[in-house]
Parts: sequence; C-alpha cells; structure tokens
Amino acid sequence: MADAEPTTADAAEAADPNSESVTLRRSQLATPGSDPQMIERAPDSGADEAFLDLEDSVAPREKVDARENVIEGLIEYDWSDTRPCYRMNGVDTRWFYDDVIEVVGRAGEFLDTIMVPMANNPETVATVDNLLTQVERNNDLPVGGIGLQAQIESAEAMTKVGAIAGASDRLESLVFGPGDYTASVGAAGLTIGSGGGYPGHYWHYQLARIAHAAKAEGLQVIDGPYAEIEDTEGFRDSCRWASQLGCDGKWAIHPSQIEPANETFAPDPAEAEKARRIVEAYAEAKEAGKGAVSVDGEMVDEATDKMARGIVARAERAGIL
Repeated sequence: MADAEPTTADAAEAADPNSESVTLRRSQLATPGSDPQMIERAPDSGADEAFLDLEDSVAPREKVDARENVIEGLIEYDWSDTRPCYRMNGVDTRWFYDDVIEVVGRAGEFLDTIMVPMANNPETVATVDNLLTQVERNNDLPVGGIGLQAQIESAEAMTKVGAIAGASDRLESLVFGPGDYTASVGAAGLTIGSGGGYPGHYWHYQLARIAHAAKAEGLQVIDGPYAEIEDTEGFRDSCRWASQLGCDGKWAIHPSQIEPANETFAPDPAEAEKARRIVEAYAEAKEAGKGAVSVDGEMVDEATDKMARGIVARAERAGIL
C-alpha cells in the first residue's frame, strides 16, 4: 500500500516536535511583594508571568513582611493561568539567604522560577543554584524543579553575559535591567527604559548581545521596564524593537502594559498563517526530495523553514493558530 500523504498535523509535528514545550513570557508583570492586593490580582491579570518582587520595589524595613506576603500569595492563589515567579534580593544583601530558604521551603511546590537580580557573573548564579538545591533536598522537593532567571544589569554582567548564560542548567531566561545598567555605565537619562531623544534604538547593542548569549544556550530573553506608563505607543515601539532583536517578552510595570506586550510578542495572525503554509509546503517538498519550494512567490529553503517553525510553535501556544 502506498504511503499516506503528509497531513497538516504531520507537518506541524515534523516542524517542531517540542512545540508544546514553548514557554510564553510575552509579558512579565512586576508585582511589589509589599502590596497584598496587587499580589492577589496578579494571577488573573492576563500576564503570561508575574514576578512577586522582594527587591527594588520593597523598602528595607518592609522586606521581611513582604516575604510573608509572597509566600501566602504563592500558596493561596490559583496560578494555573500565570507563571509564578519571585525576585529575591541580591546575593550581597542580608536578605538573600532567607529569601531562598523561607520562600522555597514553605511555598516551593507552587513556584515556577526565581529571578536573580544583579547576576553580575556566573558565580552569582551558581551560588543561588547551590543553595536552592539544598533547600529542595531538605524540603523533599524535586531537585532542579525550580528554574532561574538572571538579570543582566551592569557593565560587568554585560561583559560576562556568555558565561552567565551557561552558569546553570536551571536558567530559563536572561532579563535586561536598563535602570541599573544605565547607572552602571553612567549613561545619560532618568527615565528607565525609554532612551528618548536617541537617534535609533537606544538598547540595540545591549539586547542583541544578551540575545546572542541566551539563544546560544537555549534561553529566552526578556526586555526590562518601560517607565513611561501613559506612553502606550512608546511602549509598543519598545516591545517591537526588542522582538526584532530576538527578545521573547518584556516587563509590564502596570496592568495597562500587559495587552500590548502580549500582542507584540505574539506572531501576527497573517504571519502565523503564512508560516504554517511554509511549514506544510516545505514538508511536502522534502518528502518529494526537493530542497526548496516557492510559497507566495518567495523561495523557501531549510533556513526559512526553521524560522517558520518557530513562529508556528509560538502562535500555537498563544492560541493564534
């Protein structure tokens, strides 16, 4: 009996057998750990991920109470629609140790990832990884089950970003921190993330460098905050430029930024549909022993197919296809 013709499902599976493993982080909602009401709203915000913050948004005298808020929020609320993360305090602070011991020890089973601020070198990431491993073991949690996201927010971190990206098997993403980075290099400006007045994309070099290092290790890249909350078009532009450089998402420091981020970091429906046709056509071409095929008047080869497979996988996870 002759072999069956390849179906759309066959083409999609051949295109990306791991499409179900695509993680959406189009929007990362920054949620102060000192605000229980914001923590309560975070799981239903529409963001792909929310990080409950113990670091910059929390005053020193509120750090301990905020930790309790984070623990209660992770345990009490339904996080099935939004990935739960929390940002610990830096490894050079007096709160770091208890941030890991207490939060993971009491709420680790509900946690997806920990965001590591000021990950200036691979040793910082390794320090958190080692402590986290012991906490998991001591609390009968799966070792390695909790991931890490490392913030690149200093000149040192930018210089060592390749080594940082390979510092731990737990790493899932690198996150650009434009505020602290600006201070680190002494760049002009007081508005975090905007780069207003600069003749071009202000963060092109930084995001491109982070993206190259991250993608080489199979990690995602998240762009940091855009502080001008009422400038929706400026925020969209910032998302679009970051996406073009390989970023997978961006911080939302206000709920109004979630929808624009989700839209911008998802494939356009027309683009997604074209990508699916490319995947199907190239699968048929390969079955026929051809190395290239024409789709909509454009030559499609293996490189184009790889790009299209990535778009199809993201579009499927975002519910566009």
